[in-house]
Amino acid sequence: MSPTAGPDEGAALDAYSQVVTGVAERLLPSVASLTVSRRAGGAWRHAGQGSAVVLTPDGLLLTSAHVVAGGSGGRASFSGSDDEHPFDIVGSDPLSDLAVLRVERTQLPAARLGDADRLRIGQLVVAVGNPLGYAGSVSAGVVSGIGRTLPTRDGHQIRLVEDVIQTDAALHPGNSGGALADSDGRVVGIATALVGPAVGQGLGLAIPVNGRTQRLVADLIRDRVVRRAWLGVAGGSRPLPPRAASALGRTHGIEVLSVVANSPAARAGIRPEDVIVTIDGAEVDRLGRLQELLTGDRVGTPMDLEVVRGGEVRTVTVAPEALS
Repeated sequence: MSPTAGPDEGAALDAYSQVVTGVAERLLPSVASLTVSRRAGGAWRHAGQGSAVVLTPDGLLLTSAHVVAGGSGGRASFSGSDDEHPFDIVGSDPLSDLAVLRVERTQLPAARLGDADRLRIGQLVVAVGNPLGYAGSVSAGVVSGIGRTLPTRDGHQIRLVEDVIQTDAALHPGNSGGALADSDGRVVGIATALVGPAVGQGLGLAIPVNGRTQRLVADLIRDRVVRRAWLGVAGGSRPLPPRAASALGRTHGIEVLSVVANSPAARAGIRPEDVIVTIDGAEVDRLGRLQELLTGDRVGTPMDLEVVRGGEVRTVTVAPEALS
């Protein structure tokens, strides 16, 4: 505290420091530093580095899919130890930018998972990871934005990850896959991207940890992949015409901007400018909600889409296919 700082300012600084140091003490043992490798020409070669969060005491870790992309495995180390432990990739999902690893170590301190859906703009968050190779680094900031979208790609498939967290907590290469935690030390995000200093003054992004994320992680642990259903439409949220909004008792839907030829949507007669408002009775008002409903168990199962076309509400039956 500076000589001119008053008692109130000193108390505020102390309280802030206590929160950050408390989160660091809880989380540092639960965040691993990763060195990713791949086989090339019969030898192991360096393929990158990043961070990961301990999911279970028996060695399951959560990281970003792009951290291990192109890798076959690697080694993980933990705060306070120089030992390195081999890890394998259990499953990876580039379309959500999440991957699950298994490290050859037990009795790990699992991180507590929070709920990013409860975050508020301005809320204190703490990032724990291994930026630029400096293991066990901590930075703090606030949630500077919520509801952001992050485009992801897997081959020719493009998907928008919605409700991404934006923070001004310092993130650098190597933070990806690390933890973004609330003031109670619960992991609410997995660091995934950095907007460089020339654009946005170093604002970072994190995949939210919530119920949807945990379902994706469960799929990766069980099946090694995330199965998704596919309609073959591209679109975005838009307000409903007043008459349709009054009849349906809702205000927004997903406007179809394009339909892939010979896709399930095309065969069912879905057209550009149709507005999808429900799937089997579940409201659809944004693209993320549509993606959330197209789970693997819907593949091949006919479902009713309520659409607004020319101001009139009608029902169209579609049987989604597997997203490949």
